[in-house]
Amino acid sequence: MAEQRRDGRDTGGMREQPQERREEGPRAELARAWDDLVATARRTVSDGLVVGTSGNVSVRVGDTVLVTPTGVPYERLTPADVVGVDLDGRQVLGSLVPTSELPMHLTVYRTTDARAVVHTHAVHATAVSTLVPELPLIHYMAGALGGPVRVAPYATYGTPQLAENMRRALEDRTACLLQNHGTIAYGATLPQAYDRTAQLEWMCRVWLTASSIPGLTPTLLTGEQVAEAGERLRGYGQPGR
Repeated sequence: MAEQRRDGRDTGGMREQPQERREEGPRAELARAWDDLVATARRTVSDGLVVGTSGNVSVRVGDTVLVTPTGVPYERLTPADVVGVDLDGRQVLGSLVPTSELPMHLTVYRTTDARAVVHTHAVHATAVSTLVPELPLIHYMAGALGGPVRVAPYATYGTPQLAENMRRALEDRTACLLQNHGTIAYGATLPQAYDRTAQLEWMCRVWLTASSIPGLTPTLLTGEQVAEAGERLRGYGQPGR
């Protein structure tokens, strides 16, 4: 027999959940996402991709984008420091000021299927961004990023112009270099965005190392070879893990 609400309406046999229990899911999801974001941000420091507070990380949960705050060392962040904005940049969670690179993060979310973004000032990638307009095809892992990694022209940090330059460099790609600045990469998850960031830094290091040998020039791959590797990499790894 169907249960009745106190106002007499049929509940279809389902017990109504208290308001706080119905809201527990979204709150818990945001809390878990914030914990994962902080852990990823701390990893960029421990792995040498960021010095101090020079990078930033974000993750999208529904229509809310959680982001690292500006100017706060990651080791000091707590669950109470959560910072969230909507897709128009209006702050909806927390009191700390969001990262100054918010325009870049929001541009990625508005123009791609990204669910997470990692931005760093990694040493080798930043060095490469000052030398070439595109990372030479030194390794087939470029295929995992969509092809040859472009360098977005320089613009002052935190500006709409930098976000627009980045957008163009990211067309059909999941990562790019920012001239005289650093890297940005996105993915379906924080681990994927981080892994793409780390792979990009590693490829930049390989190219710089190979290019530093006097009298020798690195052998590069062709675009076709990288594209073939990219197709093979789509099925790489264990399903669901």
